[in-house]
Amino acid sequence: MPTPIDLTVVGLGPADLDLLPSRSLTILEGAERLIVRTERHPAAQQLRERGVSFTALDPLYEAASDFSTLYSQLAETVVGYAAAGPVVYAVPGHPLLGEESVRLALRLAAEQGLSTRIISAPSFADLVAPALAAAGELPDLAEWQVADGAALRKVWWNPDRATLIIQVDDGPTASRVKLALLEEYPEELPVCVVRRAGSAAGDETVIRVPLYQLDRPEAGAYDHLTTIYVPPLPAAGRRPGFREFVELVATLRSPEGCPWDREQTYASLKRFVLEEAYEVLEAVDSEDPDKLRDELGDLMLQVLMYAQLAAEDGYFDLRDVMAGTVDKLVRRHPHVFGDVAVEDADEVLRNWESIKRQEKPERTSVLDGVPKELPALMKALEVSKRVVKVGFEWGAFEDVLAKLDEETAELKAELADRNPQRLQEELGDLLFTMVNVARWLKVDPEEALRRMVERFSRRFREVERLAEAEGPPVAGRTLADLDRLWEQAKRLQAD
Repeated sequence: MPTPIDLTVVGLGPADLDLLPSRSLTILEGAERLIVRTERHPAAQQLRERGVSFTALDPLYEAASDFSTLYSQLAETVVGYAAAGPVVYAVPGHPLLGEESVRLALRLAAEQGLSTRIISAPSFADLVAPALAAAGELPDLAEWQVADGAALRKVWWNPDRATLIIQVDDGPTASRVKLALLEEYPEELPVCVVRRAGSAAGDETVIRVPLYQLDRPEAGAYDHLTTIYVPPLPAAGRRPGFREFVELVATLRSPEGCPWDREQTYASLKRFVLEEAYEVLEAVDSEDPDKLRDELGDLMLQVLMYAQLAAEDGYFDLRDVMAGTVDKLVRRHPHVFGDVAVEDADEVLRNWESIKRQEKPERTSVLDGVPKELPALMKALEVSKRVVKVGFEWGAFEDVLAKLDEETAELKAELADRNPQRLQEELGDLLFTMVNVARWLKVDPEEALRRMVERFSRRFREVERLAEAEGPPVAGRTLADLDRLWEQAKRLQAD
């Protein structure tokens, strides 16, 4: 006698029981313990009419705070039953198409050493496709992408493929789906709302509406047998995606591409990376979203250029870059992706540094890893932060200010001899102490100096404008006159 299977997952198909294979019906009707995900499915209702008893998990829908929690609870409940004796778990459609609770249950059962099997059934796609064809759409099943409308968060749509969105059970879900689609698709795009595809009652409908009307009365009422079909987007209507960006850079570097781009090297691109990074900072300060968007694109271009160079040399490609970064971020955020508990951002940073040290055991000094190419103020701040972590720190802010006075006095003492090397050293000591003052005050010295230079530049341009207006220009004026114009410029900009 064969050993009973702990957990058997059976698909109920897209609609009525008469669409199921005879084997599925035999298992459903002969189950010692039958659990259905939802009794709202027509096949579940027909099983009850045939006198088949089962436990429905619909109450979990009411109690769960979100669908992620719901799917986990469904899986845990089913496996809990299976651990006590053989169970048949019946789900709408095909068990492995859009059924997150099944995927989680199978994984959990494997962890507990329970035996499992899957009994296939026709999916919603088997009935939606003919319904769409009858309505004039000719979808290619091999090109479909499927999304769960109930658990929809952020989807990176591939608009050159048709999309089926399942489990759009009500108006609020339709609204969320619409908003997600509008991130990629034009609002006038015709989409199809398919209801009760293949129903024996003959109430199958396909309604075509513009995307922006998806949650309006024109689209009709939503229920648990509703699927949304989004056709492929014509190339002319698509926004370029990341793939197109990568392919464009590869084309620029190709023999048929741009001579200037083909000449670039790892070294020649260095200055462009710095320039574009600083232009991003300038765009942030301008508080101009359009400018920031443009500058971020320019900075991304430099990243893609480096990745393309490396791919051509056989070192790595962009996917390797992204995979390494994803791995690193997951590894360094155990409080998000693991079971580590943290109290505040400071503890997050301490954990981050600890993990970094484990990842890079070859670094023997706390100063290892400080980029050599950092601007001097940024580098000084980073060095200062590093040594503080091992206790090399003043006891109080008053001690830092005393050190500032000391370094100022030493610089003044060197002014008499005017020894260039000694002046450079003492000025460096004073600047480094100022960086530490900024660190104690939680002020970024690089940002403070950059903003001061910008403020000075704006005022001096105003001085030039005032001088030009009253004549002569600044080059022909005394210092006292320039001071007068400077104070006037300060008042004008303050106003």
